[in-house]
Formats: sequence, C-alpha cells, structure tokens
Amino acid sequence: MKEQARFWRHPAVPETDLLKARYVTHRFTRHAHDGYAIGLIVSGVEEFDYKGTLHRAAAGELVLVNPDSAHTGQAGTPGGWAYRMLYPSIDALAGIAAELGMPFGTPHFPEQVARDEQLAALLGRTHQAAERGDALAASTLSRTLFARLLTRHAAPGPAAIVPDVGRRAVREALDLLHQSLVDPPALDDLAGAVGSRPFALLRAFKAATGMPPHAYLTSLRVRQACRLLRSGVPPARVAAEVGFTDQAHLNRHFKRIVGVPPAAYQRAAGTYKTGDLSAI
Repeated sequence: MKEQARFWRHPAVPETDLLKARYVTHRFTRHAHDGYAIGLIVSGVEEFDYKGTLHRAAAGELVLVNPDSAHTGQAGTPGGWAYRMLYPSIDALAGIAAELGMPFGTPHFPEQVARDEQLAALLGRTHQAAERGDALAASTLSRTLFARLLTRHAAPGPAAIVPDVGRRAVREALDLLHQSLVDPPALDDLAGAVGSRPFALLRAFKAATGMPPHAYLTSLRVRQACRLLRSGVPPARVAAEVGFTDQAHLNRHFKRIVGVPPAAYQRAAGTYKTGDLSAI
C-alpha cells in the first residue's frame, strides 16, 4: 500500500519525461500540461475529471490527456492505482504526425481512456526500456508507440470553444498572468485591465482553459518551476521566483501537479546525481 514514484527524463527522446508511480491517497489537483500525458494503468483504477467529465481507467487501459487540458487524478478504488506515464512535447508528436501525412495541426485524442491491448503491451515495453536506460530500444519503441497511437486514436485538434466576446479578453488575461507570476492582480483588477467585467471574464476564462484564473496561475507557476529546477536553480529560490510564499508552499502544489516533490524532480532531470526517487 506504500506510495512510490519515480520521475526521470527519457534517455533518448528529447522533451519527453517519464513517471512510474503507485498512488493510494495522493490526489492530483486540477492542472494542465504543456505537452501530452500518455499512460498505461498497470493495476487498480485511476479516476480523473477531464473538462467536466469523470473518467475511470482500469488495469490494462490507456490514459490519453491532451496539452493544456485541465484534469485531476485520484484513486478510483481503495487500493489506489499504479501506472507508467510518458509526457512527450507537442513538437514531438506533431513531428511524427507530419511524417505520417496526417492533417496539419496539433494532434488531438478525442477519447481519454482507451482499451487497446497491443498498444498497452507496446507502451509497457517502451517504458521499461527507458527505465533500463537502453537508449536505442527506448527511442525506437517510443517513436513506434507514438506513431501507432496517432494513427489509431488521434484526430486533428479542435478549436477551443470560447464565446466570441470573451476571446480577446481571455487572451489578454493570459498574457497578464504570464507576466505576473509573483504579484498577480485580483480578479476585478484583471478584468478591468482587459476591458471586461469580472464574472464575464471568469466564465470565458474557464471555457477556454478549463480552470478559473487562480488555478491556472498555480499550474503556470509549477510549469515555470519545472523549467527553473531543470536549469539547476535551488528549490528555495525557485519558490520565490515563481511566486510561492516559501519552499513548503512550492512543495505542496508541485507534488499535487507533478506527482513528486521538487527535489526529486530536479534530481531526475539530471541537475544533481540521480538517486532514489521512491520516497514521496
């Protein structure tokens, strides 16, 4: 029943992270990734809300989460769940899609839970090769996996459904939040800065991102924290630079979104000597 997690960088595929974990009581808060989250449930059941719809993924099933799509994650049974995850970038999958002659645009997975025994087995072998550090096998299997996922389960990306009147305001609000990680404006001030009313902005913002502005900001801070940790910035300094009150505040939100603490993430990213990442 012990919770364990290991997070590391792919040994041969650029901009791709991996996670091997077992969770029982851990809950991922609502967040979004820059790239894709593609995984295999090894045992148990994961339950997650994705854009307002509750999904359950059981052992042997694939989890397919699109970029910038708000979702959560928690145990779907008392015993929790174990899974293997890959986090490829948009460029990685878009490049493969282009080579396959798929329609131009960011690939999109319309179904978030899929049962595909062949691909589940391939994902397991791919992940294990990456875990062993076998660069040739891991890179070959990863590209084969991504190509088959795209041909079997992907479609051209849909346009975001956002009320016309709110699109400009949301775009400007997003720009302001990106520029104001440390000292963000209150909702009323944010709405005033983009020429909108607070409730109208809130409604349009949630329609566009799946999250209210404060939750989006937390997810954005964690994304920036990941970049700083990979570059070698100490966690305490990272906390201050991205707007968290202290390192404990960073640790709490980081683990809720990434699944491991900042120090473990930094070790896995190669900044420090890789060690045991099981203690969470």
